[in-house]
Amino acid sequence: MQKKYSTLKEFYPFYLSEHSNSTSRILHFIGTGLVITLVLYLVVSQNWNLIYLLPLVGYGFAWIGHFFFEKNKPATVQYPLYSFCSDFILFKDLLFGRQKFFVEKEETRA
Repeated sequence: MQKKYSTLKEFYPFYLSEHSNSTSRILHFIGTGLVITLVLYLVVSQNWNLIYLLPLVGYGFAWIGHFFFEKNKPATVQYPLYSFCSDFILFKDLLFGRQKFFVEKEETRA
């Protein structure tokens, strides 16, 4: 039975353990980066016709990482809000070097 998480701080180490494959981390980083870029474009251009791309880009890259490289079920299924927030935390942590793209499984703890 999987542990129930009641806070994002409690959930994030689990999230990291589910994202220990380097290719998956890179795909998550690309997907989240594209989501941020697309949101900025939508806000600046006011062209809301492309809003449907947000879940396709965000989840598309992430789920390819999970199904083909991590070989696990995305945490989004059971913890949608915590997982969504953790995607952006991991993006920030990778961008600023708090997390590595290439890690061993033991190193994925927060």
